[in-house]
Amino acid sequence: MMVVVVAIFYFFMIRPQQKKQKEIQKSREALKKGDKVITAGGIYGKIKEISDNYMSIEIAEGVNIRVDKTSIFASAEDAQQK
Repeated sequence: MMVVVVAIFYFFMIRPQQKKQKEIQKSREALKKGDKVITAGGIYGKIKEISDNYMSIEIAEGVNIRVDKTSIFASAEDAQQK
């Protein structure tokens, strides 16, 4: 009985979260210089530089910030479509 409960928990809670994480990671890897993005903090900007662990984002003309790649929430175009 316990195995059934664990299996149900896995398929309804853990598995969907893992799939969503993979989709987010895939979309982050597809980003390129010039794409418009939204950070987890709600800041909109355009990617100016991409490194292994961070991105440089222009949030206003001549104003760049450096953020960790994991803080990118979505592409601005994707967010506007939803």
